[in-house]
Amino acid sequence: MTPRPAAKKDRWPANVVTALDAGTVLRIRAGTGEHRFIGIWVVVVEGRVFVRSWSVKPAGWYRTFKADPIGAILVDGRELRLRAVPARGPRLNDAIDRAYLAKYDTPGSIKYARDLGSAKSRATTTELKPLTVRARQKTRRR
Repeated sequence: MTPRPAAKKDRWPANVVTALDAGTVLRIRAGTGEHRFIGIWVVVVEGRVFVRSWSVKPAGWYRTFKADPIGAILVDGRELRLRAVPARGPRLNDAIDRAYLAKYDTPGSIKYARDLGSAKSRATTTELKPLTVRARQKTRRR
């Protein structure tokens, strides 16, 4: 059984997914506060965009998204707003593990790609979805 695809309204346009899949470093800003864009690794699985935290720092992007799930990414010179959503499920996580190992397979990267498959990093698996008007309204109600 494969994970169910996300609804169309929760999907990035094909050109964005292609750019994220082809790129090795994603420029991301977590939360709505005064955060800067940082570089993290990103993978695409079944047309969906996923990230994991390697270090889980107290003031890092993952914990910022836990407190404030709105953020932004830079793709092809454009700032795109997003909503960070926890991703769960062993089959989905296994597919994400494989995607990290396939994408980041150079001698200097493979150690970190393997670490992103550890239980600690798997627990931080986050799907990045485009921020829609409806998602903004849900976030404000919290």
